[in-house]
Amino acid sequence: MPRKSKKLEPQIVEMASQKMAVVSGKGTPEKVFTELMPALYGSVYTLKFDLKNKGLPTFKVSGLRARYPDAATKPKEEWNHIIGLPIPNDTAVLPQKVVGIEVRLETWQYGTVAQILHLGSYSEEGPNIERLHRFIKESSYEIAGHHEEEYLTRPNAKVVKTIIRYEIKKK
Repeated sequence: MPRKSKKLEPQIVEMASQKMAVVSGKGTPEKVFTELMPALYGSVYTLKFDLKNKGLPTFKVSGLRARYPDAATKPKEEWNHIIGLPIPNDTAVLPQKVVGIEVRLETWQYGTVAQILHLGSYSEEGPNIERLHRFIKESSYEIAGHHEEEYLTRPNAKVVKTIIRYEIKKK
């Protein structure tokens, strides 16, 4: 019987706080992401190229993250989305690229988190979310933050890779 990859097992790790460029919306993920991504990516890539043009250190645009504060309590059409991209911690101002959609600065706090790598469709995350919840409880922790997902691949990738994460604290 083949061994499971350690990356596919739930784990507890320490994560540093992260400065983020953030947009928010309400509705189904398909609707919200379609509406908000041009503003978010436009802002972050403009920041990146502004730094490059000034001869300053730049950064890699990576790891789109989304927090879903009410995904477990509301139907998908009513979900609130907080979607962000990591940016340099010394960023003080973000360029705004799409009228009517504010891209704001936030620092996302982490500390101790529990996470699991999910391979496959977003609609098939349920068993891994349940597995992660059990792992948190069995490890004598409780969830202390929102459901968060970090998207390692595009939604149309051959194998979609998503990290499912929760801030946790000892019971």
